[in-house]
Amino acid sequence: METNPIDVQIGKNVRKLRTKKGWSQEKLAREADMSLNFIGYVERGSTGMTSKSIVKIAKALGVAPGQLFQGL
Repeated sequence: METNPIDVQIGKNVRKLRTKKGWSQEKLAREADMSLNFIGYVERGSTGMTSKSIVKIAKALGVAPGQLFQGL
């Protein structure tokens, strides 16, 4: 499966913000009310996200959704 560069960059940003908070993927999954597997896919850039997912993750991390798009 080919990865999309946008998904990869968003995943890197999610991982960076998550680790900055000292959170595990499991903690982010709980806070965002998402599955642990989905968070792993997001951070690897293996899946595209809906706008709803972007907002949920950003809200859980305490950032504006636009911060997940930095570097694009």
